[in-house]
Amino acid sequence: MKSLFMKSLLALLLLGGAAFAADSLPSWNDGAAKKSIITFVEKVTKPGSPDFVPIAERIATFDNDGTLWAEQPMYFQFFFVLDRVKVLASQHPEWKTKEPFASLLKGDVKGALEGGEHAMAELVMATHTGMTEEEFQRVVTDWITTAKHPKTKRLYAEMVYQPMQELLAYLRANGFKTFIVSGGGIEFMRPWTERVYGIPPEQVVGSSIKTKFEMRGSKPVLVRLPEVNFIDDGPGKPVGIQQHIGRRPIAAFGNSDGDQQMLQWTTAGQGARLALIVHHTDGDREWAYDRTSSIGRLDKALDEARVKGWTVVDMKKDWKRVFLWE
Repeated sequence: MKSLFMKSLLALLLLGGAAFAADSLPSWNDGAAKKSIITFVEKVTKPGSPDFVPIAERIATFDNDGTLWAEQPMYFQFFFVLDRVKVLASQHPEWKTKEPFASLLKGDVKGALEGGEHAMAELVMATHTGMTEEEFQRVVTDWITTAKHPKTKRLYAEMVYQPMQELLAYLRANGFKTFIVSGGGIEFMRPWTERVYGIPPEQVVGSSIKTKFEMRGSKPVLVRLPEVNFIDDGPGKPVGIQQHIGRRPIAAFGNSDGDQQMLQWTTAGQGARLALIVHHTDGDREWAYDRTSSIGRLDKALDEARVKGWTVVDMKKDWKRVFLWE
């Protein structure tokens, strides 16, 4: 009798634990994607499991643009660049006739970007450098708390994916340390990621420009220089992970070909691994795009996901809601 009671109690506890796990992801529809996440987490966190991973090694890395928040019709950091050009234009009368600034000031974004990577680099350097890190953080903070998306009219910080917010919380509740590993600027993200995602600045990895230490009077400052330091995209992501984190992740989340090498690096390790791609298939609640998009292209990584069995989230089918404000 006692044995039967204990077995029944154990069964209830196990069922209760599974239900709790499922309820931790309420914005996810029941399906293969949600199941793969829960199954993986249960395997690596269950003591005695052959796939058990100590807490110190439970590292999860997340791309930002298109994975944690939206990225259409342009990367949000580029909207920041556009706004900064307008703010700084009065200090640079030469921009009225100098490209790519002249086109931007006329509202011709396409024309401004005809110069390709060189034009983009020139815009970033003009709007992100020549100031201290503290000054740049204040500029970013002011922008992220007031600027709004051109289509939804929502704050950019409200354009985060609710299912991914739940996933971050679920992983942390199970002993994971969550990192952002993004092609976006590291100092552009750090001022707000803790408030928006619960990810502190020391757990953000991104592209960077060079900085130097100098004394201004009696005050030490870090000055942002107009020179690229590191590009944290594509093959740069595993390098950034090694340099900043020093551990290979056991779970990685992305949405584009720029995340492919991070997923490859993660799944090449021993033991249980999870690689997940957010596939943008919902043209009604968000945007539908993949192989031919100039923003967040998902082509080669999608093919590899199907070959290697990576989890692919069909946004339209797998998410009950996309944004919290729906």
